[in-house]
Amino acid sequence: MRMKNWNPLTRAATVAASLLLAACGGGGGGDAPQGTLRMALTDAPSCGYDHVYVTVERVRVHQSDGAGEGEGGWREIVLSQPKRLDLLELTNGVLEELGQTSLPAGTYNQVRLVLAENRGNTPLANAVQLTGASSAVPLRTPSAQQSGLKLKTKFEVAADGLADLVLDFDACRSIVKAGTSGDYNLKPVLRVAERKYAGIQGYVSTTLAMSGTRVSAQQNGVVLRSTVPDATGKFVLPFLPAGNYDVVIASEGRSTAVVSSVPVTATTTLVNGTATAILPPVATTLRDVTGTASVGSGTTTLVIDAEVRATQALAGGPTIEVGVTPVDAVSATYTLRLPAAAPVKAAYAATGALSFAADNAVAGRYRLLATAPNRTEVGRDADVSTANQVVDFSFAP
Repeated sequence: MRMKNWNPLTRAATVAASLLLAACGGGGGGDAPQGTLRMALTDAPSCGYDHVYVTVERVRVHQSDGAGEGEGGWREIVLSQPKRLDLLELTNGVLEELGQTSLPAGTYNQVRLVLAENRGNTPLANAVQLTGASSAVPLRTPSAQQSGLKLKTKFEVAADGLADLVLDFDACRSIVKAGTSGDYNLKPVLRVAERKYAGIQGYVSTTLAMSGTRVSAQQNGVVLRSTVPDATGKFVLPFLPAGNYDVVIASEGRSTAVVSSVPVTATTTLVNGTATAILPPVATTLRDVTGTASVGSGTTTLVIDAEVRATQALAGGPTIEVGVTPVDAVSATYTLRLPAAAPVKAAYAATGALSFAADNAVAGRYRLLATAPNRTEVGRDADVSTANQVVDFSFAP
């Protein structure tokens, strides 16, 4: 895998000279106070894929969160040529610069990432290659081709100031299998973060399967940033606002490991070094939770745009997310493989080694949460300590 020579926590990235920066659309100009918007793209880890390709054409922003594609007031960063990216190269704090533009100062409430279309071209503009597969298959991205991947967010552009933002593209949650057809859909999950040069850094053991290891920074069971460690076991969780975070390590065939209450201020917090690399215990038993998302009980109306998260409430806190998956785009089914063994937890310590202890009281016990656009979240408990479980979700009509 090609790695980029860029360290987000030690120096600011330079904007690629090959990008043409242009501001298009209406809504401002003249003598109005101006500021600058700079954008870059990064990715959270992917699940079960060797490559996830997307081809970016432009980024659009608007001051209204309800503005439609054809309305005035859009401002744009336009790439000189569509840029084909492998999202799996943009983990562990690596960025791909998208460019910058001048625009009227003010509050902006909508961002759209516009992708190129698949037109039978080689290589495909947007595609996914499964682990072990010899070739990539197209990603179906109808919404991206029409009006862009829409994010409702809020950021300020000050007069003569710089709004420096990162689009965090979570490939793991964005690739959706479409039944047994062999097709895959792109259901984008993106976040917008300020490009802050502070975060969390540490090391996991190199004996772990790195491609199957996910390290995340969480608050109250919600993932704010996640990554895959590099070949040395190093993980970087950048672009975090000041606050306390729980660092969660989920690795194939291992118990979940948690470092609680890691502080982030104006500089990067080092959790541990190579001499004290985190090695979660072997999980001898992994069990599956499977189910279907539908509307109402006993109906055949499937909710094919749902997502299911597995959370675990540790004794004395915190609550963490252990796994997440979109449901199948045809059958609305899902599978989550979870450790039956107890998670291990250590409190962050500014000095000294981390001291992990098993939380046996919650071994195999999870709370599953199903969400879908414009529907009320549904939660159900699952205990996999002794057997696999079937957990179906019924959304209100």
